[in-house]
Amino acid sequence: MKILFLGDIVGTQTLSLLEKELYFIREELGLDFICANGENVSNIRGISAADYERIIYAGVDFITTGNHIWGKYDIQGVLDDNDNIIRPMNYPARLPGTGVKLFPINGVNVLMMNVSGTAFMDPLDNPFDAVEDALCDFDGEYDLSILDVHAEATAEKLAIANYFDGKIDIVVGTHTHVQTADEKILPNGTAYITDLGMCGPVNSIIGVKIENVIRRQRDKMPTRFEVATGKLELCGAIFDVDLSCSSSKVRSVERFKREF
Repeated sequence: MKILFLGDIVGTQTLSLLEKELYFIREELGLDFICANGENVSNIRGISAADYERIIYAGVDFITTGNHIWGKYDIQGVLDDNDNIIRPMNYPARLPGTGVKLFPINGVNVLMMNVSGTAFMDPLDNPFDAVEDALCDFDGEYDLSILDVHAEATAEKLAIANYFDGKIDIVVGTHTHVQTADEKILPNGTAYITDLGMCGPVNSIIGVKIENVIRRQRDKMPTRFEVATGKLELCGAIFDVDLSCSSSKVRSVERFKREF
């Protein structure tokens, strides 16, 4: 089984690129399952119901999100009504959606999980406890487990991955929009990368027009962030999975990056 997990999709122009290219990427690489973080697709902040539909139409099988999930009001109904999108599980349980779902793909039951970090982020419930509860609730029901840790701090992502090493098959980091070069199989078999990077404008600061970010940081003035334009990149990681293996189900993890 071959899995591509794409980093945060930034802007609708990137979504148009996915609609044009993702089918061919799936065929070229022989992919069985494509996941993506979609929380920044609708003008950086949030994912609308219409853009959710476009991501799925483009060929993404499953969508994770993050702290911008509530940026578009109409996503609330999408979270409640669909089995292929989740939000961080450590938000209050009474909110729309859930942070863990069992998703069947080609006869394989994949446990998809999403959690938000709390270092330099919103003070949500403890992410370690939330993930442990999810694993306990679905014990024995899944063949493969995947966790998206949407977090700011590198150390927090590393801590969560190492704590669950051998208990979760794939742990990826999202949120910073900068692809890291530390893809690896941890000692007990968990495949890991600190950040998948982003799918968005190359000549930008994490997807935003460069002048917007410089004005905000240099002059400390309120600035409306706009999605940059120009050349685009798709970043993520490819995981080669062998479900028959008793030790590590993931045989390899490889960074993925394409420019268009």
